Amino acid sequence: MFKSIRDFDVEGKRVLVRCDFDVPIANGIILDDFRIKESLSTITYLLDNKAKVILMGHMARPNGSVVESLRLTPIQKKLEEYLGVQVKKASDCIGEEVENLVNAMEVGQVLLLENLRFHKEEMSNSPEFAQALAKLGDLYVNNAFANSHRNHASMTTICKYLPSAAGLTLQKEIEMLEKIMQNPVRPLVAIIGGAKIETKVKFIEEFSEIADFVIVGGLIEKEILEKNIKFTFREKIIAPASNLDALDIDDVTIKQFREKILVAKTIFWNGPFGKFEDEEHKKGSLAIARAIVESGAFSVAGGDETVEFLEREKLVSQFSYVCTGGGSMLAYLAGDILPGLKALE
Repeated sequence: MFKSIRDFDVEGKRVLVRCDFDVPIANGIILDDFRIKESLSTITYLLDNKAKVILMGHMARPNGSVVESLRLTPIQKKLEEYLGVQVKKASDCIGEEVENLVNAMEVGQVLLLENLRFHKEEMSNSPEFAQALAKLGDLYVNNAFANSHRNHASMTTICKYLPSAAGLTLQKEIEMLEKIMQNPVRPLVAIIGGAKIETKVKFIEEFSEIADFVIVGGLIEKEILEKNIKFTFREKIIAPASNLDALDIDDVTIKQFREKILVAKTIFWNGPFGKFEDEEHKKGSLAIARAIVESGAFSVAGGDETVEFLEREKLVSQFSYVCTGGGSMLAYLAGDILPGLKALE
């Protein structure tokens, strides 16, 4: 396994933290700051232990070009609001100007680097880019579980050039997912909605072997039928009893799914059921969420849309844990080796 930041003496050290700041923004306004809030425990720990904290992350896919609307300035402002300290921001993530800012830092200060993906070398996993980042720190911390399935310079290759550790949020995410995978209290039920069947086929196949039931809805079941996808444990997969309208599930299906959810002792949910953004089409997702809470089961939810829905309905706190990861979470539960975690070993 890998080391935690708690295993290092960080006092006076330049600690380079890979965060997950890929949040939805419109006209400079952050629409959902869940991932930012989840980064705070690690940042606060480092500040309390007298480190110099250098934060780096990405937003969206600028494809190696500077896109003004994708600068991390809104992240800087939100971090200042939550941390209650000044957060300086660099205009780039590598180079002489950034190195000068880092060299001028004092204990207890925070510096935010600019969007990593303004450099194409980040996504191409350039060793030179990773080295340029590594020059800025004495210790590297991966606190971005949601990006740990990516083999990018700031996630993997950087670990070759710096002592490396897991952040507190990343550790917590793995701990919660392991509770689902290792001797879960049964019945164990997975609930899979949303779309992108290509990202979920392997998960459904692998997870249905250990789960008691896998409930599928949203566009997923429709795509399974249309593409004639076969699963080894099809008898464990619970599909909607009626109405494959992708906009929502009907009352018959809600009743069918509730019966399975209410007897579960461990529940994993990824993907809403229907077009929850529209008030008239959120009934199914809301019924599923409320049934999970009502069950009293150990419950873990994750994925961008699922988190957005739970935040919108103010239900996050009623789940045992809500993950920042989507694709990384499904990959981990399907037994895949995540490059970002492997690099920490």
